[in-house]
Amino acid sequence: MTGKSGAAKKLSLEKVLDLNEATALHGKLMALRGSDVAVDAASVERVGALCVQVLMSAAKTWEEEKLSFTFSKMSDALAKTMQLIGVNYDHLLAKESK
Repeated sequence: MTGKSGAAKKLSLEKVLDLNEATALHGKLMALRGSDVAVDAASVERVGALCVQVLMSAAKTWEEEKLSFTFSKMSDALAKTMQLIGVNYDHLLAKESK
């Protein structure tokens, strides 16, 4: 699958991505599988490591399926959390958000 038949599907993340949100986030991502995805993380205020892991697992899955998985917008809170736990996300940022 190439996902080039249309624009990327958008996924807006919740303000709080904690343990309780991890399962819901996984479900939302699996519903978008097979399509290019643009993640809007602008409103994220707090994020736990498990949700970061879910997002990075999704990014790897999309990469293996040769589909686009990018962050169209990312809050400072999410960016700082990813940096603190050692996740390199630069390659996932949409070109216009760099």
